[in-house]
Amino acid sequence: MLDVQHISKTFNAGTINEKKAVIDLSLHLNPGDFVTVIGGNGAGKSTLLNAIAGTWPVDSGRIVIDDVDVTALPDFKRAPLIGRVFQDPMLGTAPDMWLEENLALALRRGQSRGLKWGIKKEERELFREKLATLGLGLEDRMTTKVGLLSGGQRQAVTLLMASLKQPKLLLLDEHTAALDPATAAKVLELSDQIVTENNLTTLMITHNMKDAIAIGNRLIMMHQGRIILDIAGDEKKNLTVKNLLDKFSAKAGVEEETDSVLLS
Repeated sequence: MLDVQHISKTFNAGTINEKKAVIDLSLHLNPGDFVTVIGGNGAGKSTLLNAIAGTWPVDSGRIVIDDVDVTALPDFKRAPLIGRVFQDPMLGTAPDMWLEENLALALRRGQSRGLKWGIKKEERELFREKLATLGLGLEDRMTTKVGLLSGGQRQAVTLLMASLKQPKLLLLDEHTAALDPATAAKVLELSDQIVTENNLTTLMITHNMKDAIAIGNRLIMMHQGRIILDIAGDEKKNLTVKNLLDKFSAKAGVEEETDSVLLS
């Protein structure tokens, strides 16, 4: 479903601020894979996600989504293939539009616009049904402006919008980092529920080692622009935070006492 082949990305090349963000990185995701990505600040996690989404072009390599080579495509041309939830709850929705209007925009992603009636009756029923699955009572607030919702509610709505058209690839970009712990746990639970129910191929960046271990069927760790660990199956199921720190220390070649600082 996703095939990243030897991509590299350098920012400010040839200057004193040169930063090699991703270096000859390859990654393959099978359909239905739910992969969590962990690593310290500057490890290249967000650069990888932005490269896949088309936010900026890579310097070299290829990116293929569902057998479509998207390497040269801008982000808006990749939109029919990708759903994305950002770290900031204010992104991903139109705050001055109603909840049902935001969902209608998501439902029409990748389609040509016309002058037909905005939201059909059957679509409104679909939106109500989908919102009810979130368990937040939003199905009774469909004409509320999204900007009036709490951060957690907006992230839940954004999750629903990102998955409404069954994207080939769902990107979760530290989407619980800006939320309080209780709300973050709820949004993470909804994420797992939506991904599992729809069998979505998903790449989730997180700074939380416990979440990275508990969620998904595969975990990759990045360090200095490269993937240094790729753990799946029984090894991931039996993983603990201490194991993960030990593996990071061995692979990254850093002192054990700095592990938790780098990965916090």
